[in-house]
Amino acid sequence: MIKELFLSLAFTPVTYASVTSNQTDRKVHHPSPSSETSKDVSSSKSISSGDRVIEDRVMEKRVWRKIDMYVVPVVAMFYLLSFLDRTNVANARVAGLQTDLKMSNKEYSIALTVTYVPYIVAELPSNLMLKAVGPNLMLPTMLTLWGVVTTLQGVVKTYSGLLACRFFLGLLEGGVFPGLVLYLSYFYPRYKMNLRVSMFFSAASLSGAFSGILAFGIINMDGIGNRPGWAWIFILEGLFTVLFGASSYFTLPRSVDTAWFFNAEEKSYVNAKLLEDNTQKDEERFTWKEVVEATKLPQVWFLAIAFFLDGVVLYSLAYFSPSIIQGLGFTAARAQLMSVPPFAVGFVVAMISSWLSDRYRCRGIVVIVSSIFCVIGFAMFLGSKSHHVQYGSLFFSIPGTYTTAPTLSAWSSNNAAPQTRRATAIAIGFIMTNSGGILATWLLGSLSPAPEYTSATITLLVFSAVMALFGGVNLFYLWNQNKKKAEIRRTLTREHETSGLGDRSAWFIYNL
Repeated sequence: MIKELFLSLAFTPVTYASVTSNQTDRKVHHPSPSSETSKDVSSSKSISSGDRVIEDRVMEKRVWRKIDMYVVPVVAMFYLLSFLDRTNVANARVAGLQTDLKMSNKEYSIALTVTYVPYIVAELPSNLMLKAVGPNLMLPTMLTLWGVVTTLQGVVKTYSGLLACRFFLGLLEGGVFPGLVLYLSYFYPRYKMNLRVSMFFSAASLSGAFSGILAFGIINMDGIGNRPGWAWIFILEGLFTVLFGASSYFTLPRSVDTAWFFNAEEKSYVNAKLLEDNTQKDEERFTWKEVVEATKLPQVWFLAIAFFLDGVVLYSLAYFSPSIIQGLGFTAARAQLMSVPPFAVGFVVAMISSWLSDRYRCRGIVVIVSSIFCVIGFAMFLGSKSHHVQYGSLFFSIPGTYTTAPTLSAWSSNNAAPQTRRATAIAIGFIMTNSGGILATWLLGSLSPAPEYTSATITLLVFSAVMALFGGVNLFYLWNQNKKKAEIRRTLTREHETSGLGDRSAWFIYNL
């Protein structure tokens, strides 16, 4: 059985639509999940043959290149600023925030936790509202407002003021990551999602590197305007977020059909490719039934556990890497710079892994391998007293977790349909990720003494191993479901299948 699983991974078909001859006569006529109306979608008949879009290599390269050029960079900057503004408190802590506001380690952990409570609460409602409000309006508004809150962190003079800022920062940022994953699914077929999700999620690892460089330079502004160096970290980074948020109202398209960089033929081609990939008509309006259906999917909960575990690992490293490095004997300024290389390597590894994941359709394998990288990193940190080895361990644990997270995100969005069900599945994953973030704020903040962080390292090592396990469980489950669907397709024609099944349709092939 295991042999069959890996053979199926190695020989995954090139297109999801070509699963059986029963599909070949079906006409493309359903509205695209990204379309406002069926006006442009209907024209896709001219470039389609049944479910299969007639391949045009020139068109193929041109349309995805345009989205990669005009949408992905904006989305990547959204997430870079989101992660930067949420985690730059780690750099501010090393630069003197905790001392100036007279915070204990416990109070610092509380400040981080306060961010995640509204963050988690906002994720599902935000994702469900995205299509109704319009991502071109909702996402820039969120970005601009949280930029204002980030800037205000630079003028706080009391611990209670910091808590208030952290609360509203979490409330405004809560829907950004699941919203961006859902937004990209309006433009890309499932088999192209992992690379694009990694493109923008890797901005998180870049923000880790970028934040260290910025903090190293900004803390030299200490005393300017009678403000400490850590305050300028918040002020300057927050002001840039506000400016970028305001500009993005003019650059972010609502959907394929409203994308200013596409002509009519290109819109029809992309919509046809999305229909070919989804194999199901998207629901015409929001229904709570689809929200409930998402909670019944085993693959959602297998990945939810993995999301939680990765959230603990991810945010532990995001919030405490500068402090961990400082504990290895580096000065505060030097620690900011030394945090850059592991995150830079994490960016490169995540991009290579995502390309492999899309090219060979092997989400599960990437999750398992990247989780094992985390295991190796934490084992090195735990098993050695050498500061050189402990610093070197970050080159395994940081790339590992920053590869796992976008792969889980793409995997989750790939295997739920229609749109409301997919939006809910994505939101559940990120609710679990940020629940893990709450545990992370306490794990290294006050429950495990610096600089050894022994109990925290053991916990993260075990969590990484269990994460690999659940990646394997989900991979096996989806492979087994695809096998059952193949049997159904041999005995049933598409016309006789019950409508509205979404991802449970025998013609919806799960991405492994």
